[in-house]
Amino acid sequence: MSDVRALLAGRRLQLGDGPYLERLDPKRSVWEDRLRAWLDRLPRLDGRSARAFLAATNRLEDGVRALDDDALRARLGAVAARMRRDGFNDRTLAEAFALIRDASRRTLGMRHHDVQLLAGRTLLRGRLAEMSTGEGKTLAATLAACSAATSGAAVHVVTVNDYLAERDAEHNQPLFAFLGFSVGVVLENMTIQDRRTAYACNIAYVSNKELTFDYLKDCIALGELSKTQQRIRELAGHQAGEGPILRGLHVAIIDEADSVLIDEASTPLIISENLPDDMDPAIYAQAIEVAQSLVSGSEYAFDSHRDIWLTPVGKRRVRRQTAPWGGLWLSSLWREELVQKALSAVHGFKRDQHYLIADNKIQIIDESTGRVMADRTWERGLHQMIESKEGCEITGQRRTLAQITYQRFFGRYLLLCGMTGTAQEVAAEVKRSYDLSVTRIPTHKPSRRARQCDCVCVNSQLRWIEVARRAQQVAAQGRAVLVGTRSLEASEQLSGLLEAAGVEHTVLNARQDKSEADVVAQASQPGRITVATNMAGRGTDIKLTREVEQAGGLHVILTEFHESARVDRQLFGRCARQGDPGSTEAVVSIDDELFRRFAPPAGRWLMGLLVRERRQSSRWLRWWATYVQDRAERHYRRQREDTLKRDKEWLRALGFVGKTRK
Repeated sequence: MSDVRALLAGRRLQLGDGPYLERLDPKRSVWEDRLRAWLDRLPRLDGRSARAFLAATNRLEDGVRALDDDALRARLGAVAARMRRDGFNDRTLAEAFALIRDASRRTLGMRHHDVQLLAGRTLLRGRLAEMSTGEGKTLAATLAACSAATSGAAVHVVTVNDYLAERDAEHNQPLFAFLGFSVGVVLENMTIQDRRTAYACNIAYVSNKELTFDYLKDCIALGELSKTQQRIRELAGHQAGEGPILRGLHVAIIDEADSVLIDEASTPLIISENLPDDMDPAIYAQAIEVAQSLVSGSEYAFDSHRDIWLTPVGKRRVRRQTAPWGGLWLSSLWREELVQKALSAVHGFKRDQHYLIADNKIQIIDESTGRVMADRTWERGLHQMIESKEGCEITGQRRTLAQITYQRFFGRYLLLCGMTGTAQEVAAEVKRSYDLSVTRIPTHKPSRRARQCDCVCVNSQLRWIEVARRAQQVAAQGRAVLVGTRSLEASEQLSGLLEAAGVEHTVLNARQDKSEADVVAQASQPGRITVATNMAGRGTDIKLTREVEQAGGLHVILTEFHESARVDRQLFGRCARQGDPGSTEAVVSIDDELFRRFAPPAGRWLMGLLVRERRQSSRWLRWWATYVQDRAERHYRRQREDTLKRDKEWLRALGFVGKTRK
């Protein structure tokens, strides 16, 4: 087992007794979590120690540069021995960072700035570093990854998708190889043996989805026997199995941490097996037929959160309409459950917004990232209802084998840390759920981002006309334009409008995800218009050409406010990075989903009075959007809290402690 004593120095952790090293689930009351979150808001006087750390690191730079390659590696090995004894204190980290920074300069041609040193230090203190977009989070993570790897820990650099995992590992490979670290990348279609090999490396790059499911696979494979039983079998001469896929939950460095820890934490991760569907596919088709015939308002009602229910009139109508079919339709419970599920499929989930069809299969689109989640399905018959609605083959039902929430999984790492450009809005929740405090890292250069006057239109059609006009206007100035859309459907609608006007442009959405790197690379060309869903909002760097920089930089147009202001900030953060020029604006509609679902009715009415056709605004619209987004955030925060409660109830009800190592 890896020597990770350095990570435990000064940290009181309860460790599990499973096949590899991990923390036990913390047992804290709700009030203790709230108190921790409140105390974390108090100001911390860390500025003096941070300046002293930077001064100590920079003093070593000239001496380190004088070392040859072998001497540098030998000196890092000596520092590693001290870290294994004393932990990640400022004295040892200053020397380690000076050595790693110079190794990066020699191999990557990139020298860590002071703000990146501060970010690396923040990570190894078990905190979440908030760095503005474009400040070099990927390079900053190498400081923490290399320092932790020297202690013998299993280091997992967690990204939001396979593309970023592969890209970042490939980019940093020369640095890791120079320092003698092996690097693995875990991708979606890899075999179990290839995954085990990747995790056995000193540093493994992996998406949050692949990492969590690999852990659940270990839970299933290893949860059947206790540690004592396994030892007895070994003493009796039985050969052990191939062993776990992972080699421990030692260090997790999460890139885009708010996306992983908050946005994707609303539902638990589930491994399930396909079972034959006992229900006749005709029943799904009959339910869809009934749902499509019902009248909104009188026979069914729904709220802004996709909850749909039958009215008394609707229940009587359904009973009469389904009576000739017999079977399950004779049961009032089954009848109403089937029709309400069908109503959700028909009215609550839209093609090319919530899902797309590929190879005659329903594939769910992640609304926060715009990416396809090919292996995800909706639960309790909803997926089959949508398949029936779209005329796809009906897949079988699924039985849960293992499940875990992100909150419970990431809480098991001995050292959890992360980076993001947007953390302050969710700092309290991150502290409550993961015991992670947020440290704001200053920018390397002053920001030159200009927020232009926003525009609100009376309907969606006028919004797209205005967006197309603004994109052409700015592109004609020799600048690059990035238009961010909320859904695949919206990106293709705008693309059709531009194409009809003869405007050259590029589209990046879930249908074109394989060409993402090429699209992003070309997005900085003069006069280039790129229409993209949230796929282009995180983890990508649009490097400006000289012509675009001189013309004013990248211009970003937001076409719809998201439920979370963090997603908007991430999109705006595509421009004006590292001191580059750039500008942003929002062109939205009063009938956007955010306002329909979360704005008070009186507010929507007043907004309609203020906007005749379209109206420019710099203050009141932003204030209104902030207010409505706050209401939306509270709604989704309650959803995540409910997920945690259901997870605890699931553990108690199923007695799954042995398999998930509670």
